[in-house]
Amino acid sequence: MRGRWIAVLASAVVASLAAGLAAGSVPLGLGEVVAGLVDPRAPSAVVVRELRAPRVLLAFLVGGSLGVSGAALQALIRNPLAEPFLLGLSSGAGLGAVAALALGVGGSWGVPVAAFGGALAAVALVYRLSLVAGRRLDPRVLLLAGVVVGSFAGALMSAILVVSPAAGIRNAFLWLLGGFGAASWQGVAIFGAYAVVPLALVGLSARSLDLLVLGEEAAHHLGAPVDRTRRTVYLCTALLTAASVATCGIIGFVGLVVPHAVRVVARPLHRTLLPAVFLVGGAFMVLADVVARTAVRPLELPVGVVTALVGVPVFALLLRRSIP
Repeated sequence: MRGRWIAVLASAVVASLAAGLAAGSVPLGLGEVVAGLVDPRAPSAVVVRELRAPRVLLAFLVGGSLGVSGAALQALIRNPLAEPFLLGLSSGAGLGAVAALALGVGGSWGVPVAAFGGALAAVALVYRLSLVAGRRLDPRVLLLAGVVVGSFAGALMSAILVVSPAAGIRNAFLWLLGGFGAASWQGVAIFGAYAVVPLALVGLSARSLDLLVLGEEAAHHLGAPVDRTRRTVYLCTALLTAASVATCGIIGFVGLVVPHAVRVVARPLHRTLLPAVFLVGGAFMVLADVVARTAVRPLELPVGVVTALVGVPVFALLLRRSIP
């Protein structure tokens, strides 16, 4: 059964990557894609290698990272609706990035660092608003606090975009809706540099996440380092979200849809759940980008619109199930 699941997962990933390389304003056949990858002198080599390959790989890495962030937050908070966008991390990161652009702080480090600061500020504010009597964390209040903080950060972003005189700041409107049109090999390398350590740390926290699903008190009695795991997951998901927002804008609902889709097929421990979510999240994002590029050709939809069209019905269904 496990071997069959791995084979299906690998096939889905390969199929999504192939679809991503083939789709675009000029569709390519599978043979042309293979020729472009293998032979640098092939007619399709430039399109496949320089334009579509970095875009597909960046979409895969971003989707996988957001999926892992959602799975980790759902276990940590014990709320099936938790994910970076709904908890306000994405909006906080977006606010930090837009503020950096408005102040003229750019480059491969300035915007991601500002986005990370915004994401951390958002998660700290959400956490503080969610504490009830006795400093007990209420997972239901946490989600509402995330929506409030996200809306507030979104309002501030809109204000900065309207009033800032910085050159090119108004072009960030499309960027905030999410997209991979500006993907490059440099962008892939930068995102990978930011994401590799947080992904590894979340993976090393898999056993503690398994125990935290039982509740913080039970996890503590079973030997899980609850406080350290909480800090690690919050920091890592904030950094992954910030890197994603700085690279391709705000893309929501990936961290909600993908972990639940994986759990529908199998309910593994986090040691195997997190890698599966990374692969499925990457494939999902690549396919969402394919739809964004081809649905209204020659125009291109923001990827965030496509993921929202999938995620909002899933959110409504999960919300209905979670209400007693």
